[in-house]
Amino acid sequence: MTATKTTPKFNPILATYLSTARQAGCPPDQLLNFRRGGYVAQPKQLAFSAAARECDEPGGPTQVGFGGSRGPGKSHCVFAQAALDDCQRVPGLKVLYLRKIGRQAREQFEDLRRAVLNNTPHKYNRSEGVVYFLNGSRILIGHFQNEADIDNYLGIQYDLIVIEESTTLTQTKRQAVRDSNRSSIPGWRPRIYETTNPGGVGHAWFKATYIIPAREGNETDTRFIFATVDDNRFIDSDYKRKLEQNTGWRLRAYRYGDWDIAAGQFFTTFDYNIHVIKPFKIPADWLNWGSLDYGFVHPTAAYLHTINEDTIYTIAEHWRQRAQVSTHAAALKAMQARLEVSARVWRAGSDVFAKKDDGPTIADKYQKEGIKLTPANSDRINGAAEILARLGDPANGIPARWFIFDTCPHLIECLPTLQHDPHRPEDVLKWDIDEAGDGGDDSYDAARYGIMHIERKAEFKQENPFYA
Repeated sequence: MTATKTTPKFNPILATYLSTARQAGCPPDQLLNFRRGGYVAQPKQLAFSAAARECDEPGGPTQVGFGGSRGPGKSHCVFAQAALDDCQRVPGLKVLYLRKIGRQAREQFEDLRRAVLNNTPHKYNRSEGVVYFLNGSRILIGHFQNEADIDNYLGIQYDLIVIEESTTLTQTKRQAVRDSNRSSIPGWRPRIYETTNPGGVGHAWFKATYIIPAREGNETDTRFIFATVDDNRFIDSDYKRKLEQNTGWRLRAYRYGDWDIAAGQFFTTFDYNIHVIKPFKIPADWLNWGSLDYGFVHPTAAYLHTINEDTIYTIAEHWRQRAQVSTHAAALKAMQARLEVSARVWRAGSDVFAKKDDGPTIADKYQKEGIKLTPANSDRINGAAEILARLGDPANGIPARWFIFDTCPHLIECLPTLQHDPHRPEDVLKWDIDEAGDGGDDSYDAARYGIMHIERKAEFKQENPFYA
C-alpha cells in the first residue's frame, strides 16, 4: 500500500499573523523565539519588537518607546521582548526592569511573569527579585516609589534597561539611569525600552525625545510606537468604557494617548494635527509683522506672522541663547529674505526699552542693526485669552484662527506644556528654561506679543479691509 502525502491545511489566521510580522520587520528567528515562549504579539506589539531588533544594527536606535493611552498591552509586550527574545538569544544578558511601585506591585509582576514565561524554563527568586534563565541571562526587577529610589541602580552596568512609566521620572534622573546602560557582550548594542502614558513630571522630555522625532519622520537614535487601548483586542470592553468616563486632560491622555496635553494644561484645545501646518508661499498682498522676546542666558525667541482676513499664520521662528544683538538681527533679516516677506513692525517686550546706566537700550542696539522694535501689548491675561480664542475648539465646531508652520519647533513644543498659574488661573504659569536649555516659556511670550499686535486694529484698518 502506497503512503499518501498530505498537504498541511491553510491557516488564514497564521498567514495573517506572519504577514503582519513581516511587514513590521520582525525577523524569522524572533518569531520562532516568541513561538517557543507561547507568545502571540498583536500588530503594535510586533512593531515594537521589530524596532527592538533594529537596535542590533550599527547606526540603529538605542532607545525604543511604546505607549500612548492606557491599556494597549505595553507591559506584556516589553517584558516578552526582553525575556523571550533578547534573553534567549544572547547568553549572559543582564537586564534591569524598572517598575513604579503601586499597590500589590509584586502580585502584578507575578501575573505578568506567569503569563509571559509559562512555557519558558526559568527560575524566579522572589526575595532577590531576579529571573534567571538557563543560558545565564537574567532580569533584575527594580522598583521605585520616589525618584531617590533610582539611585540604588546607578553606577552598575546593565546591557538592557526597561523602564515602565518613564514620565514619572525627571529628565535628570532618567539620564542617570541611562548612564548605566552599557555592555561588554560581543555583538550586543546596549539599549533602553520605555513605556508610559502622557502626563507626569517627565512629559516634556519624553515628548521631545520620542514623540516629536516620530511625528517629524526624523527618528535617528529613537523609535516610538504609538498605541491606544483600541490596539489591544484582548482588553475587556468594560476597561475601555472606564477610560471613556474620564474628562478633560485625563480623557485625552488615558483614553486617546494625546501627547499634546498635560495635567493643568492651559491651552487644552491645542491640537498638533490641526494647528500645525506645512509652510506655503505667502501672497504678496498679505500683511506681515514680527515679535520678539529678548534674552541672553534665556533665549531670544522671535517670530514672523502674517494674516489673511482674520486668520493669523506664524510662519518662521528664530530661537537662540547667548548671542549678541548683531547675530540675532542678522538672523531676523535672513529669515525675512528666505520667506520673501518684510515685517512692517517688530513688537517686543518692555525690557528691551529699559535704560541701564547711560548706555543704549537693547532696542537701540537692534535699531542700529536695522531692526526697529516697538512696544508690544504685554497684557498677560488678555494675551492668553486671545490665544485661546484663536486656537478655537475644532472638536466642538469652533474653527481655529491661528496656525503655525511646522518650521517653528520651539513654539510647537512649548504651547501644550504651559500650565495654569495656581495663583492667577487666567494666566499662564511662568516657566524658566533649565540648565540644559530645555523648557521655558520664552517662545510663548514672543508669540503672544505677535498675536496681540492685531488687537491694535486701528493700525490694520487702513491696510486690511477685514478690519475696516
